[in-house]
Amino acid sequence: MDDDELLHCSSEEDIEMASLIARKYGCKLEIIDLHQDYWDNVVSYTIDKVRQGFTPNPDVMCNKLIKFGVFEQKVGYQFDKTATGHYAHTLEKDGKTYLATAIDPVKDQTDFLAQINHLQVSKLMFPLGRLMKQEVRAIAQEAGLPSAKRQDSQGICFLGKVNYNDFIRRYLGEKEGPIVEFETGRLLGKHKGYWFHTVGQRKGLGLSGGPWYVIKKDIEANIVWASRGYDVAAAYGDEFRVKDFHFITDNPWNEEKTEISFKIRHTPEFTPGTIERTSNGYCIRSSEPLQGIAPGQFGVIYDKDHQICIGSGEIL
Repeated sequence: MDDDELLHCSSEEDIEMASLIARKYGCKLEIIDLHQDYWDNVVSYTIDKVRQGFTPNPDVMCNKLIKFGVFEQKVGYQFDKTATGHYAHTLEKDGKTYLATAIDPVKDQTDFLAQINHLQVSKLMFPLGRLMKQEVRAIAQEAGLPSAKRQDSQGICFLGKVNYNDFIRRYLGEKEGPIVEFETGRLLGKHKGYWFHTVGQRKGLGLSGGPWYVIKKDIEANIVWASRGYDVAAAYGDEFRVKDFHFITDNPWNEEKTEISFKIRHTPEFTPGTIERTSNGYCIRSSEPLQGIAPGQFGVIYDKDHQICIGSGEIL
């Protein structure tokens, strides 16, 4: 897949701010162009997963393959440590380095870092991990940094100002199919391609009399199944399986079933549950019903006190 001008995310403002701050503190600023690497590793992954009907997480793969992958290969070897602005922390225990959660639960980003490996995490420093977001802004404002009042970035970084559906349409086109009521089989309307929709989605179905939620997708038949109401039983599940589980530092589970906490999407809350090894991966059982378990997303696993991020696997 070739590079595309559509995805040239504007970085002029970022470079200008970084230049001003570097000049203020007498630091050397060097810009490393990883645009093509990002396209080859992250954008292509995203398009491929969407085509297969999954819900990808490009931020997870960006951290694994670009920020702490290609970047480390190109320049990281020159340095003992790499400092980043992620809201996370590291914990040293028994001679090993673990990825630990930030004290600010709203800003914690360990779920986006859950595919990095032990070598990567052992070289990382997270200066913001023991600060609340408002403290970081106060420090930046007191120091007179131009980024002190800058709005937090939102959404998928490589899209910039490009609408997500426009991006998907550009590479996968449109393919009309039915939206069917899950409980009755009644035809509710039409969609323009299953790849525009994800399990748990509420907005964007274009149906009246809702709210309507995407319950599941039939990829072969190009059918999107929907159900009315957030509390409908079909929208919930209490377990899911993950494949290709990746341990960041080591496997701490000596028993067949272990108490854990976990996330299936980026939220401040950690859900308690258990994890158990199966013949084809791991099964996670939740202590409470889960809405919108989306295949392709990462199930991120923590210890039961959600202090250490153990690793993650792709939800089946």
